Amino acid sequence: VAFKAEGEIILLIGETRGHLGQSLYLREIEKREEGSAPPVDLAAEKRNGDFVRELIEAGRVDTVHDCSDGGLLVTLAEMAMAGRMGARLALADASIPALYGEDQARYVVAVPGKSLRKLLQALDSAGVPHSAIGTTGGDALILPGEKPISVTELRNKHEGWLPKYMA
Repeated sequence: VAFKAEGEIILLIGETRGHLGQSLYLREIEKREEGSAPPVDLAAEKRNGDFVRELIEAGRVDTVHDCSDGGLLVTLAEMAMAGRMGARLALADASIPALYGEDQARYVVAVPGKSLRKLLQALDSAGVPHSAIGTTGGDALILPGEKPISVTELRNKHEGWLPKYMA
C-alpha cells in the first residue's frame, strides 16, 4: 500500500473515465449526493485484478493500492502518507474527474525503473490499459502546475483517522 523506495515509476493500471457519480468528491467537496455509482465491467475487473494479483504473487511489485474511494489523487495521497514519501506526478489529465473519479478496475503500482520495460510489455500483451503517471520520492506530492502538498502536513492533518498500517 505504501510507497517504499525513491525513484520508482508509478503506473496506473486500468482505464480512467472520470466517473464522479456518488463519489467522495461530490459528497465531501461539492456537498452533493447525486448520479449513479460507477458502472462495473466484470471482464475488466477480472483481467486487471488477475494481472495485478499475478504481479504480487510473482514478487514483481511490492507497492500496490486499489484505486477506489476518492479516486486517483486520494489513492496517491494514501500511498504517500503510508510510506512517508512523496511523488512527482506527470499526468496527461489533471482535471477534477481524472483526479477524483471513482472508475472501477484500477490499481496504482510503483516499480523500479529496471523492471519497467518488462512490465509494460506484459501489460500490453495482456491487453491491460495502463499509463506511467510519475515517480516516487521527496517529501511532497507534486502535481503539474500546483503547489506541492507536504506529506508530513497530510499525515498531521489526518492523524486521527489514519489506519494502523499508516501510523
